[in-house]
This record gives sequence, C-alpha cells and structure tokens, in this order.
Amino acid sequence: MNASKTILVVGTYDTKDDELTYLAERIRAQGGQVVTMDVSVLGDPKVPTDHSKHDVAEAGGSSIAAAIASGDENHAMQIMAEGAAALSLRLYRAGEIDGVIVLGGSMGTDLALDLCAALPLGVPKYIVSTVSFSHMIPPERLAPDIQMILWAGGLYGLNSVCKASLSQAAGAVLGAARAVEKPSRDRPLIGMTSFGKTVLRYMVALKPALEERGFEVAVFHATGMGGRAFEGLAEEGAFACVMDFAPQEIGNHLFGSAITAGPDRMTHAGAQGTPQMIAPGCYDLVDFVGWQAPPARLAGRPTHAHNRLLTSAVLDADERREVADAICQKLSQAQGRVAVFLPLQGCNEWDREGADLHDAEGLSAFIEQMRMRMPANADLHEIDAHINDDAFTGAVLALFDEWVAQGIVKA
Repeated sequence: MNASKTILVVGTYDTKDDELTYLAERIRAQGGQVVTMDVSVLGDPKVPTDHSKHDVAEAGGSSIAAAIASGDENHAMQIMAEGAAALSLRLYRAGEIDGVIVLGGSMGTDLALDLCAALPLGVPKYIVSTVSFSHMIPPERLAPDIQMILWAGGLYGLNSVCKASLSQAAGAVLGAARAVEKPSRDRPLIGMTSFGKTVLRYMVALKPALEERGFEVAVFHATGMGGRAFEGLAEEGAFACVMDFAPQEIGNHLFGSAITAGPDRMTHAGAQGTPQMIAPGCYDLVDFVGWQAPPARLAGRPTHAHNRLLTSAVLDADERREVADAICQKLSQAQGRVAVFLPLQGCNEWDREGADLHDAEGLSAFIEQMRMRMPANADLHEIDAHINDDAFTGAVLALFDEWVAQGIVKA
C-alpha cells in the first residue's frame, strides 16, 4: 500500500481548529500526509496553516480586508469559496495533493461544494458536514463523484460522537486516494447516456461493437447526477464523440423535476466542438422522486412507477413539442458535427405500440416538431424503427464508421 498520499484539509480554523487538527492527526496516524488550508475570515488558527486565509482570498482575486469590509457573511464566504476552489485546483495540478476533505456547517458546506466542483472527476473529494444529504443542497451543486459524511454531534467542540464521524472520514479520504484508478486516456473515449435495459437497451449492442473498434465506452445513467458527470467530462473535452441517446434530463429540468442535471445539459460537448450523435430516448417521460408528489404541472398524468425511488410521468403532445424545441435550441449552439437519429416507432420500451404508455399522437407531435425545428448545423437521420431495434444501432454504427473514416471522430 502506498502511504505517501497527501490530503488537503480545509475548514474555518478560527472556529473549528480542534476538530480540523483531530482530522489531520487521524490522517497522519494512518500514514498519510496533510496540507492545511484556512478559509476563516475574522479569526486566526492557533497554529499557522500551510495556506492561510489571506492566500485563499488572494487566489480568488480579492482580500480578507475586502471580505470584512463587505459587512455581509454570505458575500465574504463567497470570496473565500472562489479562492479555495482556485487554490485547490492549482495545488492538485501541481501534484501537491491527492485528495481533499472539507469540514463545516452550512457555511463551510456552501464553500466546500464550490471547491469540490472545481476538481476533476477521479480526485477523491469528501465533505464532512452537519447538513450532509440535506434538501437544502441543490443537486446541480454536487460534483458528480463527491462523497459526503454526516458530522453527527459536531456543531461545536470535540466529543466521542463526532470523533466517530471524523475518524471514518479520515480513513475514507486517505483510502480513496490510495485506491483510486483515475480515468485513463490510452483509448479514445465515447460518452453515452442511457437508462436500464428495461426501457433502453441500445448500449448492449453498441458498447462491445465500439470497443472492437478500439474505443472505450462510458455509459452514464441519466438520472441527474449521471448527466452532471457526463457534462463535466464533456466540458473537459474528454470525449472523442458523444452518443447522447437519453436526454430526458432536459425535460426533467424543463418541467420542474428535482431529478435534474441542471440548465446546461446537452451544451458542453457542443461548446468543445466534440462530435455529437443525439437520439431522444425517453424524451416523453419526466422522472420525479417516487415518494414525493409529482410536479404540479404533471399531476393526474399516466405514470410508471419504476421503483419506490423513481416514478415517470407521461408528457402530452404540447409538452413534447416543448422538449423538441429545447433540444434543437441547445444543438443549434454546437461548434462540432451533430447528427440526430429520430426513431419513428418510439423512443422507449414502454412506448412501443401495444405497450402501456404508447401515445401515437404524442409521438407524431414530437417527430413533426423535431423536423420543423432541426437547426441547420445538425443532420437529421429518420429511422423507421424503434430505438431498441437493431436497425437503430446499425444506423448509429454505420454513421460512426463514416465519421471515423472522415476524421471527424479521432481514432
């Protein structure tokens, strides 16, 4: 086991010095190394940290004096959040840290979310918080590979209850830094979105076929956080090509579902000029949390309860036109090649002719709207088949091979 991993320990050392020092001691006791960062504003730590509050504020283009002068704790902490995110990323890129752990209440957690979002996928990032898993944390602010641990009994001062949380967190972040296999770049990567095989199953044929062609394929579960991970890697330019065949999160966001990947879903690959293959898998459904009431706009709709966590509501014809408009608007901004596959016989298994959620009128409305609003920079490929049919995967592979031969997708 490689013990020479360095963990960045972040927090407000003016109010939580004892707790942060204990956390650092537990990491060192397991053979890890520690770099400390103070994100306080008013007070000072008992012992100077490796990166002071002044270093943090300056990394964000400001100063502690400006934070204090603002007279507003929210504004002051946002100054520190911007600086902590910038400084942490700089330390990681310089090879000085292998993982990060942030300790805090609601203020520290607010900062921690920005810091973790700034670090690439694959960097161990832990938040120990008194508000872990709280509904006050919006999904769009969660880094796709973030880990949270509830800081039980830790609002003020050390005790045996909170030590149990802190010691576990110390072991978790150091263990993750030792064990992590960061994403490899030895083969060009295809980013694909989908759901489970009960509703979408094109990936079963596409993944091995693409791997035989020398590509790696990562399939993202498009239920909010999966879409965020997909978009995060797209923003980094990590994909040779994307096959975004389950953009349902666009409709989720449009119609007020909590299961959202945010407003910038289906934008980052286009902004990077990454070639995009698009299909509207499950475009006709909006997912919502199964143990909550559906969004008011979707009350009384036909639904499919996937499990106790997730239920899908069916969109009507006008709403499907809205989804088509949103997809086409996003694609119109793309800087790279775009191909849209439009399966004319349905876009999820529950919408096949004869299935419970089949709606011929709604499907027809969506298809016509896609035809009408398709942007000039996108090529439309209509397929007289269902999205789960062999004809769909065959059409995708045929065009993919053309793009590779033409150098549009770099092999």
